[in-house]
Amino acid sequence: MGLDMYAYAVSAEYADDCQHDIRLWEDEQIEPIEAAQADTQFAYWRKFYQLHRWMEELYYQKGGEDEFFNCRTVRLELEDLDRLECALGTPEFASLGSCGEPDPEGLEYTKEFIRRSREAIDGGQAVFYDSWW
Repeated sequence: MGLDMYAYAVSAEYADDCQHDIRLWEDEQIEPIEAAQADTQFAYWRKFYQLHRWMEELYYQKGGEDEFFNCRTVRLELEDLDRLECALGTPEFASLGSCGEPDPEGLEYTKEFIRRSREAIDGGQAVFYDSWW
């Protein structure tokens, strides 16, 4: 068992103004809810602790209140993506994890994720991060 991390794109119309804790799943089932059937899972990371901690901080900055940042979603707006892009590779970002330096492949993958997320947002979608550990 470990940390699995995902990014989803849903229609901006469905997301409305929601910044965190959007319902991507119906009850306890692992099925997308009907209104968001067009969900696109377009990123997956495994045990990228620095990124997860960065997303956790974003969740609380956006008003998230759950005590444990697990199975919680947080929306990534263009300005959030800009901040993430600037943070990648910095000593501050590296210090967010307890397992040493971030994997260089994970950093490159995240840069590509940022690019694709900007395209999704420009195309009328909203991007959300989710995780499970």
